[in-house]
Amino acid sequence: MTDFDKAPEPERVRPEVIKAVPVRHPGRWVAIAVLAVLVAMFVHMLVTNKAFDWSYQLDNAFRPNVIEGVRTSIILTIGAMLLGVALGIVIAVMRLSANPVLSTVGWVYTWFFRAVPRLVLCVLFGQMGILYAQYSVGLPFTEQIADLLGVDINGTIFSVDANTFLTGLMAGLLALALSEAAYMAEIVRAGIQSVDPGQGEAASALGMSRPQIMRRIVLPQAMRVIVPPTGNETIAMLKDTALVSAVPVTNELFFQLQQTGNHDFKPFPMLIAACAWYLFLTSFLMVGQYYLERYFAKGVSPTGKSRSRLLSLGKDH
Repeated sequence: MTDFDKAPEPERVRPEVIKAVPVRHPGRWVAIAVLAVLVAMFVHMLVTNKAFDWSYQLDNAFRPNVIEGVRTSIILTIGAMLLGVALGIVIAVMRLSANPVLSTVGWVYTWFFRAVPRLVLCVLFGQMGILYAQYSVGLPFTEQIADLLGVDINGTIFSVDANTFLTGLMAGLLALALSEAAYMAEIVRAGIQSVDPGQGEAASALGMSRPQIMRRIVLPQAMRVIVPPTGNETIAMLKDTALVSAVPVTNELFFQLQQTGNHDFKPFPMLIAACAWYLFLTSFLMVGQYYLERYFAKGVSPTGKSRSRLLSLGKDH
């Protein structure tokens, strides 16, 4: 054994305790102080500025005509979204079709209705009675055959007066629904394309038809991608119902509030009441959107991967 092996081991020195000093963020406190001052100034303005006339708002924002306007706005929102979603799914499938005619028609539809503002569409549909006095469905070339044979032939199967059918409410509903269908078509198309094509191929190998694959395999998985923007579109649709006052639809919420304020020469307080009504209604839609997103996100991690798949990978390791 050498002298080196006999040398005593050096005494280990314990490291000093680390004194952790929390990172200070003076900028945050400055920002909080500035925001607190701004909020206090805003609340003070709401309370002290007589232009808001809160008592007048409370007396007139819940009148029967205003409640009727709320009902009309809700009906327009529901009707336009139901028609828009249904037609949007059809247009999305057309755009994804291998048939060039169907895909071209779908593209032209989305191109036109996304390009034209909804306000213009509402006014246009309100004036459609100028284009046709009646809308008819019947057998083709009946007039030519009647002239050729010298007899009177009525080939009309169905006919409706344009002014009777295209009331202000119906014109506004169609304008909003057809415009919404173009946006929903793009949303649904993005959702369908987010699904792995291999799943459709596997379902096809099992003997499922294309409509069955779309209904049972693709669309249920695409809902995770479709629901969030659809919720945003529903909220936007509720606000866009104010545009039907240009048709005109006189029993709409914004129109009724505006008319009440103009009648009493107090338009500004009723504009604030309109903001409050739309904030109240859209808040309910936001809550519903939150729970729908949670429902369709079941079994999926924040990164978009299936939780069951992640668990199986964890077991393998």
